[in-house]
Amino acid sequence: MGNPMVESAARHLSHTRGDAAPGSSDPELADHASESIIVFDLAGKIRYWNPASERLYGWTAIGAVGRNIEDLYSNEAFHSKDWRSLLQEGRWQGVIRRRTSWGGHITVAVRQIVRCNPEGQPRDVVEYGASDGTGAGTLQDPAPHRLAAASWELDTSGARSLLEAISLTPRQAMSERLEQPDWTDQLLAHTRIVDVNERAAHLVGAYAGRARMIGQAVRTFWPPESRGVLAELIADVATDRLGDMPRTRRPASDGILRDPIVTVWRGKALERSHTVFVAVNGEADDDRSFWYLRASEQRYRNLIHHLPTALLQVDASRIGLVLAELKDSGVRDLNAYIDTHPELVDFANNVVRITEVNQKAVTLLGGAAPADLIRPISFLFAASPDMARRVMVARFEGKRNFAEILKVRTLGGETLDVQLSATFPAPPEMLDRTLIALEDVTETLRTERRLRQLEADFAHAARISTLGELATSIAHEVNQPLSAIVTNGETSLRWLTRDIPNLAKVEQLTARIVASARRASEIIHRLRAMAVRDAPERTTLHLNEVVEEALLFVRHDLEARSIELSLKPDAGLSPIVADRVQLQQVIVNLLVNSIQAISNGDRAVRKLDIVTRDDGAGSVSFAIHDSGPGIADEDLDRIFDSFFSTKSAGMGIGLTICKSIVTSHGGSIVASNHPDGGAQFEFALPAALPEAA
Repeated sequence: MGNPMVESAARHLSHTRGDAAPGSSDPELADHASESIIVFDLAGKIRYWNPASERLYGWTAIGAVGRNIEDLYSNEAFHSKDWRSLLQEGRWQGVIRRRTSWGGHITVAVRQIVRCNPEGQPRDVVEYGASDGTGAGTLQDPAPHRLAAASWELDTSGARSLLEAISLTPRQAMSERLEQPDWTDQLLAHTRIVDVNERAAHLVGAYAGRARMIGQAVRTFWPPESRGVLAELIADVATDRLGDMPRTRRPASDGILRDPIVTVWRGKALERSHTVFVAVNGEADDDRSFWYLRASEQRYRNLIHHLPTALLQVDASRIGLVLAELKDSGVRDLNAYIDTHPELVDFANNVVRITEVNQKAVTLLGGAAPADLIRPISFLFAASPDMARRVMVARFEGKRNFAEILKVRTLGGETLDVQLSATFPAPPEMLDRTLIALEDVTETLRTERRLRQLEADFAHAARISTLGELATSIAHEVNQPLSAIVTNGETSLRWLTRDIPNLAKVEQLTARIVASARRASEIIHRLRAMAVRDAPERTTLHLNEVVEEALLFVRHDLEARSIELSLKPDAGLSPIVADRVQLQQVIVNLLVNSIQAISNGDRAVRKLDIVTRDDGAGSVSFAIHDSGPGIADEDLDRIFDSFFSTKSAGMGIGLTICKSIVTSHGGSIVASNHPDGGAQFEFALPAALPEAA
């Protein structure tokens, strides 16, 4: 005690008000005191309650003035003894325990003084109070900084019929009714605001503030998120015929106050039987008001609704809590956990709800109105059930974004290919708003499939064209074993027709016939593989083997055109994952181009160098260098363009197909002129990963 501010406030009250009760209409010095100042009449009825008292006890001035001091005590008998002593002695000082509006207790050091009128008769009691500094209180007591309260005085007489009806309803049925949004809205629409304090006006009032709120329905200003809580508390105290004990609830945060506490109690006086007082305690995160937040949300909604992308806002707070608890319990691999608890995915599909959608999403998913899509998210994953699991795992692993293509079945039954992009909430995650963007890629994927088919058709045509160019060489390759078969067969017959058949010689010749037949069969098999229109099939293989097989197709051309072949395969080449026939097509095409370049040139050196390499860093390469005239500098940048050819009869698709095949295998191909003359082509492919090899 002894605070100069408080003493000054007391003098101000005494000198300026005389016998009148301290009012609340004019700014008072006591309103700015940092300690609690309460004025009682001699019967203990509260006549003045300053803002510091609101912060200390949680009770607001609107609801506290008119109550009796006994309502603040846990032990009313103990209070009565102290009060009699006070009136006799004129002052009292000590430490007492009092009730707070949120249902707890607080220990307060108080000093009470009996003031007298000019005739020396006791007039009223002024009490100065402050927390005793020990922090003593119950576990329900919130931190002191949370104690500033927004207070309301409400008139429920307009909702009398609703409250009387519910008072006759069994308790269970009453709880069910209070959960009905329509009934809650009716109750709050018929409950009028009689008064509010400045904090309530600041937090939820409109631009006109307190004056704009008085006389309006409380529903107009109360945050929608906790209307059900307010309706339930009002119904509870208004239908309580036994007493006026306050009711307290902790609703979910409405974005204005953190961990708010709502306390509701009924007026005691008979003439105020329809009056209900409401105090809302909680720490404000910042100075923004409800209307500021609502305006911000409205701008946010406008932005969402006018975006050309289908957007869903999802409330995943319940599954978020479950995932947090799993982490706290030591779960680190959610995939492994779901393997043993598959019901978690079904739980998530039912508790994660779509709370808002834009018109683009309504159109995409075949709804008639946004309300058609406000439901659990399970329908979104019905055609791709594994997607829900992958989204959960992504969130569990702390990723902020997740994107994947999935199939979605619309409300009309149509199946679409959709690119789903989820943006998970960033800390703080108290307001869990996950955004999901959907993009219809059905037509895009269909076009890509058509392009791939066209590309495959072109590749097949190029392959057949190359085989046509190699017809002479292929015929020679096939003819060689067939000629050997004929020669060895005729020789065998001659050995058999002798007077004494030489069976050992016949056996030797027959073995040669079988070997030649097998070689012819292998050549035909490779030709068929190159000619058929099979779908690509990637397997682990070695590049050197593919090069050897491709050379079989051109060996005759090399010999017929007197071209020297230099083959330097890297013996330590890493395996690759590729389609054998497609890779053969690339190498054969490069070989044919080089042979033709050498044949059309006039250089004395007719040589073809082939080298394979492993760079030891995960890449395998094939390089071919011919002794031809090289590539014109102006053509180097266009050599892989579609329908570009330096040959008079060329189609210009061979190298284009080569590049497409190499690129589809994750590799690259380049063309250049060698410093020693001639053209050089080199392609590189990624080596197979260890597990694939």
